[in-house]
Amino acid sequence: MITKEYTLFFEELAQNNHKEWFHANKKRYEEKVKLPFLSLMDGLLQELTSWDGRIPSDAKNAMFRINKDVRFSKDKTPYHTLLKAGFSPHGKKSLLPGYYLGIDATTIYVGGGLFTLRSPELHLVREHISKNASGLLDVVNDLTFVQNFGRIKGEKNKRLDKGLLPAAEKTALIYNKQFYAMAEFPLEPFYNSEDLLDEIMFHFKTIRPLNTFLNQAFD
Repeated sequence: MITKEYTLFFEELAQNNHKEWFHANKKRYEEKVKLPFLSLMDGLLQELTSWDGRIPSDAKNAMFRINKDVRFSKDKTPYHTLLKAGFSPHGKKSLLPGYYLGIDATTIYVGGGLFTLRSPELHLVREHISKNASGLLDVVNDLTFVQNFGRIKGEKNKRLDKGLLPAAEKTALIYNKQFYAMAEFPLEPFYNSEDLLDEIMFHFKTIRPLNTFLNQAFD
């Protein structure tokens, strides 16, 4: 289970984000941060893989590295100040809809949908929306979805192909270049608690209809 030690590690990392400090505290990271996070992921994957057998069951492969890629970043600090994971068909970097979990020192981030879309996949999703706008609206206007996630997020285009303009009259979401939702809630109430797994799964279940709808674009 995640404890206050998880928070303390990331609070201190934020003040000492360099290799010397991390290497001196690596055992602490492995035992108090990484291991509880992987254990939580194992529990999540038991249910997620039953929903979609294409989602890999190995928690280590679903977790993103704590090391940053700083080659093209102005911020050269070498480590992320949270752990995060992606649960998608064929792996965390899949272009198909999936589920996201991130936990930093104070906050849990739970989401899902499509975060990265190339032009061919975006075209498929927009065509699907143009033919099934009511289906998407049923998902995003559902009361439980709205209460927990608010609205669909993502960057948007200012213009659309003319053939998609009639669909835009039904929903402006067709302008989106990304289709995801994200919830945030505090970590502290879940220290040493089995309820954290249930809370995350509740959010995944709430976002599951969005992923089901988006997956239909690739069938």
